Amino acid sequence: MMELVLKLPPPPTFMHPTLPRIFASVLAPALLPFLLASGTLHAGEFTIKEEADGVTVRIDGELFTKYITGDDATNKPYFYPVIGPTGKAMTRAYPMEDVKGEAQDHPHHRSLWFGHQFINDFDTWHEELTLIGRAKGDAGKLEELKKTLGASVHREVLEASADRDMAVLKVSTDYTDPSGAVMASDVRTFTFHLGPDGSRMIDADIVFTAVGEEVIFSDAKDAGLSLRVAHSMSVDAKEGGHIVTSDGATDKDAWGKRADWCDFNGPVGGEKLGIAVLNHPTSFRYPTPWHARTYGLFTANPFGLKTVAGESEEGFVTLKKGESFSMRHRIILHRGNEKDADIAGAWKRYAAVQ
Repeated sequence: MMELVLKLPPPPTFMHPTLPRIFASVLAPALLPFLLASGTLHAGEFTIKEEADGVTVRIDGELFTKYITGDDATNKPYFYPVIGPTGKAMTRAYPMEDVKGEAQDHPHHRSLWFGHQFINDFDTWHEELTLIGRAKGDAGKLEELKKTLGASVHREVLEASADRDMAVLKVSTDYTDPSGAVMASDVRTFTFHLGPDGSRMIDADIVFTAVGEEVIFSDAKDAGLSLRVAHSMSVDAKEGGHIVTSDGATDKDAWGKRADWCDFNGPVGGEKLGIAVLNHPTSFRYPTPWHARTYGLFTANPFGLKTVAGESEEGFVTLKKGESFSMRHRIILHRGNEKDADIAGAWKRYAAVQ
């Protein structure tokens, strides 16, 4: 539970000096729910700042996350690091940094991002670093592989605002083919705020719009809003990490299941922490299939109806110029497991948000 600090004036001469301490220790915990509900309790002050290579979000002056837009090594913007409620990084550092003990596979898994392997058959999921590994030193093969490599290109910051209780980052992104022609665009609105238990939340609302005459988002396994969780939290690390969905599917059995929410939890720096992703009922193809892997990939993928969910009909999406669809999710960085953090209750509250 968040610590409540009350600033009391010096006791009057007729009050025993221990009475203020008794009030703070006995009555304050009882008042905490009412203070939280009324907004009286100041839980953390958000600030947001545009920089040359991205946008930084802080809570009480401490880094929460940064939206990286100026990394020339990749073909997409992403959030890194993502700091949880106890001050620990909750997504994998690789390939941005080398951290001892981390798995260093899938270099295109950049902390927190969106990608799609086949937008008009061009790939914004993988990146050149991935293809270099696949080419194994064969320059000709690398050039062939790069012919299908697209990009999601940060275009502009539409809003970067903050007040005491939250921050908002609204950005636009273009999906381009290898020639740089824009196939589709999106507007991403990220709202950063705190839960009453001190959990950190990011609401991710993404509206995709066709720019070309026809844009096809194929049924792809590797597509969607994604995180790569801290390695110690993964099931495969065998340190106590677990995956669980709202319907009770766990670990490897969670993969491909449609569900209201999915939670990855496990040890991070000696503490039990978790990341939950909630799917809003108004989101495209709710409830989404979860491309959640025991090695640490965590993706909400509404495109892979056949490749992920195993359904009979393919999930490709065809948009004519100007047509749109939206994905809505809430990411919760929390203490404990999904029960400790009442993720089921958190989803009900989120689902009620219009």
